[in-house]
Amino acid sequence: MTRRLLLLSLLLSGLALAQNRVYELRTYTCHDGKLEALKARFRDHTIAIFKRHGMESIGYWVPQDPEKSKNTLIYILAHPSLEAARKNWAAFQSDPEWVKARAESEAAGPIVQKVESVYMDPTEFSALK
Repeated sequence: MTRRLLLLSLLLSGLALAQNRVYELRTYTCHDGKLEALKARFRDHTIAIFKRHGMESIGYWVPQDPEKSKNTLIYILAHPSLEAARKNWAAFQSDPEWVKARAESEAAGPIVQKVESVYMDPTEFSALK
């Protein structure tokens, strides 16, 4: 009986952790002509570093709007919780590989002009939980 209670406890703990999952919507506005450099940095470096720091990439988009499509990257990350998100970002920002990749990609000048971040909780009817 103790083994069953332990398994049930572990299952319920896992469900509680899943319910605390938080999503982060990030919108980057680039300096003129820098969107391709930003996309390359994400493709070649950032996404792998995110993963290493517990940040799950859900998706990446460029708007269809003709003007915004020239300088905007939108993406969503998932974190186990808001507290974990803050810890993940702190670890990411100080990661030596990230520091190097950022410096190298910005050798000709800054890429990102503006960053907007919104943390979100899924609704009870959301496909993502």
